[in-house]
Amino acid sequence: MRRYLVATLLVLGLGTQASAHHSFAATYLEDQSVTIEGSIVQFLLRNPHSFVHLMVKEKNGTTNRYVVEWGSPAQLSGTVSRDTLKPGDEVIITGNPGRNAADHRVRLLTFKRPKDGWSWGILENERFD
Repeated sequence: MRRYLVATLLVLGLGTQASAHHSFAATYLEDQSVTIEGSIVQFLLRNPHSFVHLMVKEKNGTTNRYVVEWGSPAQLSGTVSRDTLKPGDEVIITGNPGRNAADHRVRLLTFKRPKDGWSWGILENERFD
């Protein structure tokens, strides 16, 4: 009986952690969106989530480094590889802003590189102009 109880508690505990890990609502304002334009500093294609770091010039003239959270390599396979984005690429990103504006975080929804028209959207095979 004790083994059954321990196994049940372990399964329930792991399920809670997995659910919490994938709760974007805890970090991002999912009912809002922002558009940022900037230059890529770093692109990390890795598990469990990929990240794009870019320098963004704000309306007040200051420049801030933004961290944009993206999907896993498996979610992006076929459309994004390690060679897709390079430092210096100028991009336009829309996404959900972070709950704490001072963190300069965004959860990516759409991505566009104007120099060649490459784009990516959160919906499967979504492209936009």
